[in-house]
Amino acid sequence: MCIAKTQYGLRCMSFINTIIINMLNSYKNANEAYEALLDEAILHGVDFDNTKALFNCGFYIRNPLDNHITNKQRNWKLEYAEAEWQWYLSGDSNIAKLGELYGKIPPIWERMADSYGYVNSNYGWQWQRKDQLDYVVAKLKDNPNTRHAAISIYDCKEHNTYSKDTPCTYAVQFTIVNDKLCMSVYMRSNDIWYGFCNDQYQFSSLQKMIAERLNIEIGWYYHHAHNMHLYNDKL
Repeated sequence: MCIAKTQYGLRCMSFINTIIINMLNSYKNANEAYEALLDEAILHGVDFDNTKALFNCGFYIRNPLDNHITNKQRNWKLEYAEAEWQWYLSGDSNIAKLGELYGKIPPIWERMADSYGYVNSNYGWQWQRKDQLDYVVAKLKDNPNTRHAAISIYDCKEHNTYSKDTPCTYAVQFTIVNDKLCMSVYMRSNDIWYGFCNDQYQFSSLQKMIAERLNIEIGWYYHHAHNMHLYNDKL
């Protein structure tokens, strides 16, 4: 808690106000977040590269496990989201594995794959590299107050492999707050219609998996995108 002494008072109160404002930008579940983002992009989005874009868009989801998109217009498919999660768990970055699990390969993945069928945006493959999940769990078990429990996905040292598929997610960080596992996801770009709806399912599933390994409850999920957007064909 900050003590508002004369020397530091204004700076301290500004910091507290910022926290309060940020916490107000929160939603009870994924569907509420999706519908709010959709409305915000349509009403206030900036025209940017054939999209309506929201820059530096961040918000909390208070119940991450309430992760089904129930909006009827969106017609979100749990079957696909779960198949993608199982693909991530397999650690196999080839789209043929997704086809095996789902029964077909969505065209977007075919466009992103290299000539051998491999992609960079299978986040399960990414977080299994260098045993990042084990690292996160070990750090949190050793020190519940650690600030080291982070997973890196986007890697500038691999720019030469990003010609067809650049990962949208920079990193995921985990923190134990009030004995609950909280998670922050940081993205360079996130499409509201397709990307967010399935990404939040994968990341909330990851949060659940890590919490189970730690034997603790789940806290909030914070989602941040530098560019959150809606393609014009979805307006």
